[in-house]
Amino acid sequence: MVSVNSRAVAPEVDRASVLEAVGLDFDHDIELVLAFLNTCDAEKGTEVLDDHAQWQRWCTERGLVVVPEVEAAREIRDTMRSSVACGTRPTGLANTTWPVQVQLRNGIPSLVGVDALGSVLVAATRLVHTEHWERIKICPAEDCLWAFYDRSRNRSRTWCSMRVCGNREKARSWRERHTPA
Repeated sequence: MVSVNSRAVAPEVDRASVLEAVGLDFDHDIELVLAFLNTCDAEKGTEVLDDHAQWQRWCTERGLVVVPEVEAAREIRDTMRSSVACGTRPTGLANTTWPVQVQLRNGIPSLVGVDALGSVLVAATRLVHTEHWERIKICPAEDCLWAFYDRSRNRSRTWCSMRVCGNREKARSWRERHTPA
């Protein structure tokens, strides 16, 4: 039997230096994906993806200059929100493909979006592959439904904000339990 030391064949690579060489920033990916998922606001009753000019402004504010059709953005956003809200793959929704490019940055292959939606999808893909995606959640408050990133150690955060949505729901629940029938 022959034993091979894997470190001799493939030395361990410092992950941080690879991410730095490629220019990956997971906080930026999280912010971009959350901003995209929150283009609809239940509390304010606004929908960025109802109007091409608003969608264009949203993209420009984030340095995403090439803007695809707003209908495609809405379909992708709604599919992603369903996936996050359900915690599983949504059924009955169409599979969507979007063009992305592979670029070599400092000799390391990296995915790059060719337009605004491609950039969002590339950021979301990186979050999926690095297990950050499971930490993206939708606030269950009916008048909120805001997407947020759960930074709690045990991934148990429920509300986008305990001060607002969590407090409101806990107060509502307490009133229901203590109101005489």
